Formats: sequence, C-alpha cells, structure tokens
Amino acid sequence: MKLLYSIVGLIIMTIGLSAQETRKDSLESKEITLDEVFVSAIRVSKRSPVTFTNLTKEQLKPRNLGQDIPILLNYMPAVVTTSDAGAGVGYTGIRVRGSDATRVNVTINGIPYNDSESHGTFWVNMPDFASSTASLQLQRGVGTSTNGSGAFGASLNIATDGISREAFGQISSSIGSFNTLRNNLKFSTGLLNDHIEISGRLSRITSDGYIDRAASELDSYFLQGALKNKNTLLKAVLFGGHEITYQAWYGIDAATLESDRTFNPSGIYTDENGNTQFYENEVDNYKQNHAQLLWNQNLNEIWSTNLALHYTRGRGFFEQFKEDDDFGTYGFSPITIDGEEVNTTDLVRRRWLDNDFYGTVFSANYDKANLNMILGGGWNIYKGKHFGEVIWAEFAPNSTIRERYYDDDSEKTDFNVFAKANYKLDDHWSLFGDLQYRTVGYEANGADTGLVNDTFNFFNPKVGLTLDVDQSNNFYLSYAVANREPNRNDYENGNPKSEKLNDFELGWRFITSDVQVNTNLYYMNYKDQLVLTGELNDVGAPLRANVGNSYRFGLEIDANIAFGDKFTLSPNLALSSNKNKDFVFQRDGVVQDLGDTNIAFSPDIIIGNRFSYMPFEELQISVLSKFVGKQYMGNIDAKGSVLDAYSQTDLNLQYVIETNSFLRSITISALVNNIFNAEFVSNGYFFTYDDTWSDPGQTTTIEGAGYYPQAGTNFLLGATFNF
Repeated sequence: MKLLYSIVGLIIMTIGLSAQETRKDSLESKEITLDEVFVSAIRVSKRSPVTFTNLTKEQLKPRNLGQDIPILLNYMPAVVTTSDAGAGVGYTGIRVRGSDATRVNVTINGIPYNDSESHGTFWVNMPDFASSTASLQLQRGVGTSTNGSGAFGASLNIATDGISREAFGQISSSIGSFNTLRNNLKFSTGLLNDHIEISGRLSRITSDGYIDRAASELDSYFLQGALKNKNTLLKAVLFGGHEITYQAWYGIDAATLESDRTFNPSGIYTDENGNTQFYENEVDNYKQNHAQLLWNQNLNEIWSTNLALHYTRGRGFFEQFKEDDDFGTYGFSPITIDGEEVNTTDLVRRRWLDNDFYGTVFSANYDKANLNMILGGGWNIYKGKHFGEVIWAEFAPNSTIRERYYDDDSEKTDFNVFAKANYKLDDHWSLFGDLQYRTVGYEANGADTGLVNDTFNFFNPKVGLTLDVDQSNNFYLSYAVANREPNRNDYENGNPKSEKLNDFELGWRFITSDVQVNTNLYYMNYKDQLVLTGELNDVGAPLRANVGNSYRFGLEIDANIAFGDKFTLSPNLALSSNKNKDFVFQRDGVVQDLGDTNIAFSPDIIIGNRFSYMPFEELQISVLSKFVGKQYMGNIDAKGSVLDAYSQTDLNLQYVIETNSFLRSITISALVNNIFNAEFVSNGYFFTYDDTWSDPGQTTTIEGAGYYPQAGTNFLLGATFNF
C-alpha cells in the first residue's frame, strides 16, 4: 500500500511522458463492419466506461511463431503469464490483476470458451489459434455483460478471421530452441461471385520443452465458410485441436531449483533393480472440436440481430504410472503370494474426461440518434463424464479390461439475459447502463465433489458515465456488480459459497496523433472471494477457498508515443494492493488472526514496455521488457511462499520482402526470448499440513512449496510465404 501511495503522485506528474501499446484506432469509435458483429454485443469502445485494450492481427503477427495466446499477451497491462514447459508451448496460463485464468472470461466470436466445470481456459487444446485470430479485446475488471462464467478479473473477447475479398495462400514455418517446430498452411478462395468465401488453416507444432521430457505434439485446424450480401452475414466455423503433452505440472522444490532447474519428477519410479526410471507415456492426450454457426442480419438502418449456435466436443485422458498404489483405490481385493498378503501394485491408469457443450447466444442491436441499445443473452448446457481405467497392473485381482474404478457424471446449465444501453446526453456526456440476469444449475456426483445439486441466481447491474471533454480527452466512471458460482474443484474443500464483486473504475484517455495514454484507478471489493490457496489437487488444478472480505485496489497506465515515423515507445505500469481482510489461519493447532494478508499470486507492481524502431517500412525491430514484483503463493504471508520478483527482455524482428509476383511476399520473423538469460520463476504452488506424528500430542504446521522455472535465452525463427 505504501508503495502505491508513494509513487501515484510522481506518475500523475509525469504521465505526459508515458506511453502504451494501444494504437489510436483501438480507443476510437468506428463503423462496425459485418465481420465484427459477432463480438459487437460484448465489446466496447471509447464511448463505454470500461477499461480495455485491443490487439489486432497485425500487432500479433511479428511474435506469432508458435507460442500460445497467453504468452503473446504477456506485455499487455496488468498481465502475468506462465508456461509449464518453460518456453510458451504446451500448457500456458494467464493472470490479470492477480486473477487467474478461471476468473478471466474468454469468448470466441461471442461464444463461451472457458470450461464450464473448472472455469479454466486450456489454450493447449487450440494450438496456433493466434494464426486464425483477427483481433482481440482484453477488458480488465468486470467489463460488460458477456456469456459464460462471470468475469472476476478480466474478459478476453476473440474474433476469428474475417472474410478475405481476395484469394490467397500462405505457408508459415518456424524453428527454435528445444527442437521447437511450427508449420501451418492457410488459404482463402476470396469472395466468389462477391458473396461466398471458404478459408482455412492446418497447423502442427512440436517441441521438447525447456523442462525435461515436457514435450508437446500439437495439431489444429480452422475451417470457415461464409455467405455475405449487403445485409446478411452467415458463417459456419469449425476449429479444434489434438494435444499430446508430457506432464510437467508437478514443479520442483527449492533445493532442486538450485541444483537442477529442468528436472521433471513426472513419471518417476524405481525399477526392480533399484534404478530410477521415468514412465515414457506420462502424457495428457486430449481432443477438442468446436462448431459454430453465426448469423448476423441488418434489418434496417436502426435494427440488427445476431444469432449463434455452437457445439463443442471434448474427449481425452491423462496417463500415469503409479508405484505401489493401494488396491482399495481400484476396488481390488488383497491376494496372497508366497504366503504373504499383497494389497499394493504398480500400475498404469488413465483418467478420462468426456464432455459435450452446446447452446446458443443471441442479441439485437438498436442504434439511432443518441441511443445505442443491445438486448441479448445465452443458453448453454454442459454434460461431462469423469471416469478412470487401469490399463496395466502388476497385480490386478478381480478386474476386467477397461473396467472403470470410478465413473462420475456432471451437468451444468447456464442461462442469461441482458439489456445494455449507451445514451448520449449531449456533445460531451454519455450515460451507460447494463443489467444482466443469470441462472446456473450444477449437478455432480464425484468422490472429490460429493453429491452436488446447486442452483444459483444472479443479478449483475452496471452503470457508468463518460465525458468527452474534447477530441483528445475522455473520462469515465463506472460501477459494476458481478456474481459467480463455484467451480468443480471448489467443492473439494467442502461447501463453497458463490462470490460477489463490486467494481469501481475511474479512467482518463488522452489521444493525439502521436500520443495516446490510458490511465485508470480501480477498486474491486469482494465478498466471499474464491482465492487461490496455493495448493494443487491430484491432477494439478489450483484449489481455491472462500476468504470472506477482500479487495484489489490499483492504478494502471499504458500508452503509445510515436517519435516521428521511426520510433515508438509503448510502456505500461500496474500498481496494486491486494488484500484479504482479517484473515484467519490455523497454525500449530491454534487458530490465529493474521489481520490483512496479501492475496495469493497478486504482485504489487507489474511493468511492461515495447520499444520499436522502423529504419524503413519493411523492417521492424522491437525490444520488449517485463518486470513482475514479488508475489506470495499463499494467503498467510509466509516467507516460504514468496515468489521472487523477476524481469525478462525479448528481442523481436520482422522483415518483409515484397516480390510482386506469384509469390507476393516473404516475411522473416525472429524472436529471442529472455536475451539476458535471467533465471526466473513465474509460477509455483504452496501448501501446509499438520504434522501430529513427529511429536505425539503436539501439532506442528509444515509448509512446502514448488516452482516452475522458465527458460533462459531461447529463440524462434520463422518465415511466411504469401501467395
């Protein structure tokens, strides 16, 4: 808190020298084309009192060499990203304002992408999706009404590729450290008869990963058919992926971090000769396919409608070698061998997830004179099957092949309706209102969740005011309420409560031809916030718990400054105080009031910057830097839970060769990550348990931590051939 107060004044005095990565047009209202209507109901512009940042395909392109979308967003304001394998390929994660991925609402063409049960976003299931992304908008805070689980830290709205008027073909390849290889093929027929277009992409990414055996084999596709006329746009979109990733979510302890940073304990066992071995197929193997049917209709100059139908099919497992595991876990009966009772066995098991997600989202837009109003909603159903199989065992009495040792079902329904409007009071003032009603039903019967049959009804109002002082200065003030249901993993800790957030945002946007600055203060006050405890469950998923009252208070500044035609400076700064109020913890068998403690994984300071130099139009050189302050991996401010501050600097180059022939152009891109070879850790876990065995009659709280080290200097080099 002291840090925040001490430098707020300095920042305000020097704000004219600040800069951001947002281009001028990302803040200005502009005519919405038919290609953008599928996200128009949930996106915002300068007219709305919402804190946001836009990124376009052109801005993503220089760094898009095979890494996941979270890694490509690393330099956005208040963002922290991490990679299990250490180099941005495979399982990756993102946090915004200290809120993890389960609290960042993600939509693709307005359709929910977060997993309905875990609320997580698993980008590994959509490798190379940035190559089919036209634009994205990151709204920080509650944002505007959207589909899917409520935004408790941010909303990420992705629009896939728009219609190409001209036919093209594109081949991209990139190679890099850790045997990373990415190849993709894109094409478009262009508009046939000025009405029909078919386009698509095929991608394959492989990488050994920085961490030992953290290999990834990632395949994906994207196929789109579009029918367009003056007032109608109809799109059928198919996309999906298949990932096989060696597990790397166990992390390592502090001693191993010092002695062997790349060590991966996953799959470890001891053979019959006492030698340490690693099971070669300790993998996550999952397929996910998405189908979307999108229809936009302009009824007249005032009314337009938007309707989407969607279906997602997911199926896969992770495979594990278990050494000396108990018979009781699998329903095996003890057996006698050579006169001795045997009740443990080495085995290989698969834990399956088989799910379906389908539904519809819809909206109608009224835009006339001073009033822009959107009425919309969504209805979605999720059905999941969780089951386990033993595929090999040294001893497997009374069992049959493919017999399931657990078999659970779950179902979730999610319905919401909303009405939001922006009314222009005069040439300077605009009033914003947004009302959403959402009802959620969830049923589960897992051993980890217990029997669940819950229904949640939420009312989420939002109101705001925008002042356009002149062409350059824009102020906004907003208040938003968000409510949110627990996820599946929350039920492991007992009977979780739904959580409530009151979000206050005060912002100023400054825009000229050479300088754009966004500044905002926020105060996010939570009731029963489900914060990360720092612990993981037995499949590597983060656990959360209700903490009563808590808050996040912060200042964010991001800007973009052009120094002539060749130099651009784009820094951003996020300062925050993130506290659990009157936090209670049982240590050494005694309940203690720890007062206000830091919320887990919430650094007080995050700084990013991009410096770009274009000596001539075809060449762009960028230096990107990031600093993330100290974090606690738990909520009790324990020294052993500290994740040290770290920084990284990347070098990015792009050179375009125009050929003016059948081969239209060649784009050469290079990315050198962590050019100063910093040894840093961007993620980890923290746990406690009560030890009553070492000293009978005495309870001692034991603490432990794990870490996910990130790669030192590494590179990616790519070429794109455009036909």
